[in-house]
Amino acid sequence: MGHWWYRNVVEPGKLPLLLALLSFVLSFLVTRMITRMIRAGRGPFKNITPGGMHVHHVVPGVILVIIGGFGAVGSGRYGLGAMVSAVLFGLGAGLVLDEFALILHLDDVYWSEQGRKSVEIVVLTAALVALVLGGFVPFGVNDLTAEERQSRGLVAMNTATNFFLALIALWKGKARTALFGVVVPFVALIGAIRLARPGSPYAKRFYAKRPRARAKAGLRAFHHDRRWAAPRRRFENFIGGTPDPEQAVSLRKPSEH
Repeated sequence: MGHWWYRNVVEPGKLPLLLALLSFVLSFLVTRMITRMIRAGRGPFKNITPGGMHVHHVVPGVILVIIGGFGAVGSGRYGLGAMVSAVLFGLGAGLVLDEFALILHLDDVYWSEQGRKSVEIVVLTAALVALVLGGFVPFGVNDLTAEERQSRGLVAMNTATNFFLALIALWKGKARTALFGVVVPFVALIGAIRLARPGSPYAKRFYAKRPRARAKAGLRAFHHDRRWAAPRRRFENFIGGTPDPEQAVSLRKPSEH
């Protein structure tokens, strides 16, 4: 295990990336826990409102991202400086992407239906970084044996194939299937070979003159959404909290978080 850790994480300089990923996930989870406590009126935490202005946590997040990013550029992939910079960057990225929906809409939609985009982008980011960490690409590794080269080559080829299938699934309007397909083998293959969702770029391109395919795709999407919408919403609510139904109607209504 120690040999694997050194050859696949330490020697290729992936330790800072691993620390950034762990701090990113931890930052997001802790932030969500605190904001949910503030929303429920529990615990010692309160919104930061100097002079009556609500300072969102994306602000310290941007500062940490800048410090960690420039520190990482200046320190390289090895040494204490690189690891500290990676942790700062991960913490800041977690704070920033936790309010991704706010940046996207330029409105306080944290507890609205639109705010779910923040949870989705965090999951996507964590999955892609984990994919890079687990890809075993041999950059930065010295004196690879023939067996190691073959093993890493197979992993890289499988990863590239999986990513290509995920792009096809995304083209067919199956964003979540594509997301999990990037990480989990064969999931993207299912999304790539099945019918596209109505309104997707693929459906507009290839189903325009095929009414039977359009009808079948619409019926399949309806049954899929009816089956999986509720479990998906429960999972998102478990991670990010239940959206405010009133704010889903009026996006301009102030909210606490």
